[in-house]
Amino acid sequence: MADLILALDVEDRASALRIAEAVAPHVDAIKVGYPLALSAGLSIARDLNDLTGKRLIADFKVADIPNTNQLICDQAFAAGFHAVIAQGFVGMDAVKACVHSAHRHGGECYVVAEMSHPGAVEFFHQGVAERIAAMAVVAGADGIIAPATRPDRVQTLRQMVGRLKIYSPGIGAQGGELGQVTALVDGVIIGRMIYGAPDPAAVAREIRRRCR
Repeated sequence: MADLILALDVEDRASALRIAEAVAPHVDAIKVGYPLALSAGLSIARDLNDLTGKRLIADFKVADIPNTNQLICDQAFAAGFHAVIAQGFVGMDAVKACVHSAHRHGGECYVVAEMSHPGAVEFFHQGVAERIAAMAVVAGADGIIAPATRPDRVQTLRQMVGRLKIYSPGIGAQGGELGQVTALVDGVIIGRMIYGAPDPAAVAREIRRRCR
């Protein structure tokens, strides 16, 4: 049984709130990335909290030096987010800064081990993703991000992280298939397939049924 996480990658505040309210009964969490955060500001987190009461994940793919990472994560949690997503390629000290910020605020930190787009394989190969996943475990992260577009990679990374959570993007618009990953992961991250549908709530409801 995998959680359903809505990737709310729209740019308009009113549209974001309308979609979030409609799908809230059918999703377990809402992920906000740069498109919405940059257009609507970090205050969108408070609005979504008040409207839906769902866990909010700041998908800022934090990737800087440790001090800057801490400052970014602190801002995200102060704004009302419950979790952050950070890149792992910046190294142990930078990842630990994100983890420490998350846990200090009672939140979670997820580390990108391997991304879902085709170009990711240019660099996330030859053991790189495995090293990042292993580092996430040592750093005390709450989980990793692994690609639904490559279920075989999810299986491999699961062996590296054990019981840590795995959230998996790439289903729908990027070509990933729900049935191939739900048994392997703790949550699926789906955006355009839901928010781009004529009836987002109906699509979210059906996806959640298939996740169970």
